[in-house]
Amino acid sequence: MVEDPLATADCLQITREVGFDQLLTGRGGKPYTTSCPLPFQADSVKTARDVTRSTLRGWGLQDLSDDAALVVSELVTNAVRYAMRSSGRREIELLLMRVSPHVLLAVADPSDEVPRRKEPDFVSENGRGLYIVETYSQSWGWDRLARGGKAVWALFRTEP
Repeated sequence: MVEDPLATADCLQITREVGFDQLLTGRGGKPYTTSCPLPFQADSVKTARDVTRSTLRGWGLQDLSDDAALVVSELVTNAVRYAMRSSGRREIELLLMRVSPHVLLAVADPSDEVPRRKEPDFVSENGRGLYIVETYSQSWGWDRLARGGKAVWALFRTEP
């Protein structure tokens, strides 16, 4: 549930004004962003968790790192899975952006397939990713990228 819809809107407005494409390539020039290209392989999930934890620690937000690492694991896992289906490019990129009182995590992938949350089947080994993202983050969504593909994002509140 979104506790402060105006602050959330402000955070998301920044991504729309600057654009995920610029933020992901570093052309946004903002000191409160970290982006990391990830190879198209399964161990990118661990790399994304490590970058997320390290970045949050550097921002003094260690308390958020477990939930954020879990969510970024799900987002990167989905990106790897859907990038396999797309032809051509296979880059995945992680973006972390701090806009107090929020942290926005985004994972870009080349797939144009729209992310859809399914009702979780707790017996199955897959299909719970976006349910986990929704459960642990304040809100989540996705945006199309100008270069093709999409960025799936999750928003976290940094202050109680």
